[in-house]
Amino acid sequence: MAIQMIIWMSAFLCLVQVFSMPMPCQLQGQLVRSTHNLLRDMGGHFPMECLQDNVFMEFPATAFATSGGPQLSSSGAKAIYETLKNIDTLFGTDELPTMWDQQKLEYFQNIVYRQIEESKCMMSSVDTSDYPIRAEGLKTYFGNIAAVLKEKKFSYCAWEVVRKEFLYTLEFILKHNSDSLLWSNRT
Repeated sequence: MAIQMIIWMSAFLCLVQVFSMPMPCQLQGQLVRSTHNLLRDMGGHFPMECLQDNVFMEFPATAFATSGGPQLSSSGAKAIYETLKNIDTLFGTDELPTMWDQQKLEYFQNIVYRQIEESKCMMSSVDTSDYPIRAEGLKTYFGNIAAVLKEKKFSYCAWEVVRKEFLYTLEFILKHNSDSLLWSNRT
């Protein structure tokens, strides 16, 4: 009886140790890459019939700028987090294109939501000194994207413009902020 109690206590203490280990509070690089790939693959190339609807939207690169080193500041990480929240909001509508691969679209939405939920912990450690400048750029950018959708009445071509913009945004994050993302096994 005493041996069983010792075994159970040892197992319990091992579990407590494992579950009490601090989890890194960073956006996961693999999930950002998966989000990009699903968005790319759900609709194929930019449709020729949508070229007349393609509009220029100035990308807020300064919102993701690093300050000196390769590591993104906490306010820069918050900019990525806010980007994902804005993507989630825009893709939360019922007026999404039916021409896109619906299974990939659903996976895309689920991964974006998962990244947001798993990254909420970052918000408590945000250095707010330069965040207002970043936030203003993001607000303008996503406001312009939402305006295009509304102006074009959530048409298929309007969504293709949005998809093109978000692909560029995610590519930029992966290319310029890769060192700030958490990668499980970097290959």
